[in-house]
Amino acid sequence: MRISRNKTEWACAEVKLTRSLGYGTYRFTVRDISHMEPNAVLTLFTWDGVGTEENRRELDVEITRWGFPENDNAQYVVQPYYIPLNIVRFKAPAGVLTQSIHWEPGQATFTTSTASGKPSVVHEHVFTAGVPAAGGDSVRINLYAFLKGQTPLTKDSEIIIDKFEYLP
Repeated sequence: MRISRNKTEWACAEVKLTRSLGYGTYRFTVRDISHMEPNAVLTLFTWDGVGTEENRRELDVEITRWGFPENDNAQYVVQPYYIPLNIVRFKAPAGVLTQSIHWEPGQATFTTSTASGKPSVVHEHVFTAGVPAAGGDSVRINLYAFLKGQTPLTKDSEIIIDKFEYLP
C-alpha cells in the first residue's frame, strides 16, 4: 500500500472485503513500520459502512504517531475512541509484526507479536466494555496521510502487508 503525492494532494490506499466475516480471529502480518513518518496512518480494522455513527462495529489496530514524533506509534481502539477505556496506546518495534483481533460476543482481544524468528507477544489488551456485536461489518486496511499534528508528511510512503487471514 502506498501514500504518494499527486501534485498538491496526497493519494492514499484502502482495501476492503465485500462481505462480513463476523466473530473470529483476524490476523494481519505487516512488514517493518519503523520508517513511517509521524503523520502516516496504517489502520487494520472492521467497519460497518451502513451502521450509524454510534455503531459502525469498528475495531482498530492503528499504527501512527498522529503527527507527533514523540508519541507511541501504535494503538488498539474499540470505537468510539473518545471514551478513555476504549483506547490503548503502546510502542510497536521495528521488524515484521503480526497484528490480531480475536472478536467474540462482548470481548475483543488485540495482540501484537513479532513475526520473525521465534514469535513473541509485544503487547496485548482485552476489551470487555463497548465491544460491538458482529453483523454488517467488513475488514478493511487503509494507509493514509493525517494532515494535522506537528510534523507534516514530507515523502511518499509504502507499507507491505504480507498476509491477512481469518480464523472462525
